[in-house]
Amino acid sequence: MKADSNGQLHHDVGMSAEPPHGGSGGDREKQQPPAALHGRLLQVSRMATIGEMAAGVAHELNQPLTAIANYAQACSRLLARPGADPAELRQALAEITGQATRAADIVRRLRALARNQQSERVPASVNALVREIIDLLESDTRLHGVPLSLELADGLPLVVVDGGQIQHVVMNFVRNSLEALAAQPSGESRLLIRTSVTTQHDVELAVIDNGPGLAPDALGHVFDPFFSTKESGTGMGLAISNTIARLHGGSVGYRPNPPTGACFYLHLPSQPTP
Repeated sequence: MKADSNGQLHHDVGMSAEPPHGGSGGDREKQQPPAALHGRLLQVSRMATIGEMAAGVAHELNQPLTAIANYAQACSRLLARPGADPAELRQALAEITGQATRAADIVRRLRALARNQQSERVPASVNALVREIIDLLESDTRLHGVPLSLELADGLPLVVVDGGQIQHVVMNFVRNSLEALAAQPSGESRLLIRTSVTTQHDVELAVIDNGPGLAPDALGHVFDPFFSTKESGTGMGLAISNTIARLHGGSVGYRPNPPTGACFYLHLPSQPTP
């Protein structure tokens, strides 16, 4: 727990960088099972998060599929009409193509998020990683009646990351906020994804809501494995997010969002300049 220059309390977790390497060959062999376990836990957590988003994704897919059916019926009616206008048919077929592409994009994003293997870490834009999954996030937030806004800072330095893992952290933070906002009166909930650069020149990605925030007794445990403030929660989403941050040399943390609400954030070291 620490306070910033404004006296606001923060709870930071995972400031250590990559787990230490080296030692004897036997030591390295002993380190491999935990690494493999982390990979399996990450996959389980990722699939659980996607499962929680399934209703929103199904709704999102239903829209282009319904549009395709409607345009196909329109084509049938045009063909049955004497002297059908080819231009109208071409327009309807173009709409079908566009909607099919939209549906394919949604499925492609889901498959990318559900992939089982880790990707190579490469320089990436945090803003671009957020934009890649914004359609999936918005399908989930719309289903919950929560408007989602973006405040993505211009000119952010690149970060060297496994993009899929960082997107998983974003999804975990968003799902956590949506669950916290469930008890809010309809029309009053707000959710914001914001990126910025910290005073330490790290890139910050924050998910901010206007829900109830965390109770004081939860502050020290919110990123612990199996700790959850929800009766049906597994307590793994934020813990996995913490592990991902540490493996990238970064950290996750929580700070209140006055006058009410929560801010969960991820700090990532920026790519060193040559």
